[in-house]
Amino acid sequence: MLIEQPPLFYRLLFPEAWWRIKHRRGRRVVYLTFDDGPIPEQTPWVLDLLDRYGIRATFFMVGDNVRRHPELLEEVRRRGHSYGNHTMHHLQGMKTRTSRYLADIEEADALIGSHLFRPPHGLLRWKQAHRLKRDYNIVMYDLVTRDYSRKLDGEQVLDNVRRYARNGSIIVFHDSLKASANMRYALPRAIEWLLSEGYEFHALPM
Repeated sequence: MLIEQPPLFYRLLFPEAWWRIKHRRGRRVVYLTFDDGPIPEQTPWVLDLLDRYGIRATFFMVGDNVRRHPELLEEVRRRGHSYGNHTMHHLQGMKTRTSRYLADIEEADALIGSHLFRPPHGLLRWKQAHRLKRDYNIVMYDLVTRDYSRKLDGEQVLDNVRRYARNGSIIVFHDSLKASANMRYALPRAIEWLLSEGYEFHALPM
């Protein structure tokens, strides 16, 4: 659970971040998000699936992928989804000097142009967060599906959604090669389950 649903003590380290967006009683809303794209092997498949259900989501993009596939950013925009910055080179803040980390984000911003930012791995330094909150809404998560894990299969990834999803959850999947098999199995089934439980799907506001 420490990975799938971050505990309160970790959330309190970054109170300025979005972890969960609660809604009034009687309304159940979740926010699907996708990290590490866009890539032609995965992102169009995700977009087509979301279209099939009439769902809007949010894509946190690696700048270097946008540089190589700018048409995919345009396609995400065209289909009405929101999108955010996930650094230029998928840097982990805890392992990167603040000056380099911020420069990498700025390089990605020149290509992506969004005020939403999600740190890769959900890890960054306090100083980095303090600087970033001037220009970005820092988006963390309430539920990590762990579709990227080689220790889990698709059914276990789906089970994480069933176990931890709740009103206001910001849910993380990955439109990446590493997550391909698990994501393609779990995502459509997770959508079906969430719909059957009465959830609405919203994109994060940009």
